[in-house]
Amino acid sequence: MFVGKVTGSIVSTRKNDKLIGSKFMIVESVMNGNHETLVAVDNVGAGIGEIVLVATGSAARIGCNLSDAPVDAAIVGIVDEGVGLSGV
Repeated sequence: MFVGKVTGSIVSTRKNDKLIGSKFMIVESVMNGNHETLVAVDNVGAGIGEIVLVATGSAARIGCNLSDAPVDAAIVGIVDEGVGLSGV
């Protein structure tokens, strides 16, 4: 799991049947100077500019109730406050 910032959204009209109805957000890692960017499924209603918790791998599928879908990253929480995140 890592902390990231939502920087945008993705619209996909054609996708795997298991992902129909899913919202996709672009998330940039804000930990340890790592600026990796990825696309994550969002079922918690995160918005652009928010700081979020992102699960990856099989934990992502479990965290968003898509255990048999092709998901490798999922937003599983929105951060209200955190020590050390003030510059984000």
